[in-house]
Amino acid sequence: MILLADAEATHAAGVRLAPHLREGDVITLSGGLGAGKTSLARGILSGLGFTEEAPSPSFALVIPYDSPLVRLPVWHVDLYRLEDPAEVQALALDDALYDGALIIEWPEHMGRNPWPETLALSISPDANGGRRLTAQVPPSWEGRCPLP
Repeated sequence: MILLADAEATHAAGVRLAPHLREGDVITLSGGLGAGKTSLARGILSGLGFTEEAPSPSFALVIPYDSPLVRLPVWHVDLYRLEDPAEVQALALDDALYDGALIIEWPEHMGRNPWPETLALSISPDANGGRRLTAQVPPSWEGRCPLP
């Protein structure tokens, strides 16, 4: 578990994580509304080389980022608006993993997680006003995940 003081620290945690992201990786981001999931995702995108303000994919559901904008193709996914886990199949998320990675907000809306090697991150409020970031680190991430 790592304590993040504010949105800037959350963004910085994503920047630290980005160099370790590689083809075929899936990162899920869980937490309540306003917890900092999008700030963390924006940090990852920034660490991959994206220099603009990344929009939230809340309405688009999926926003793909390709080179030269990022060093590794990545799809930023927000499943908040999905009402049925069966809708995830229509998004063809596996396609992103052939040459890139996935960052998925609200993974609990997809039901069962089809990727056992997912780096599952959870953000929750801290009593001191910051955020707590916890990680479930699968074997494929051991030794390369910079987050405790």
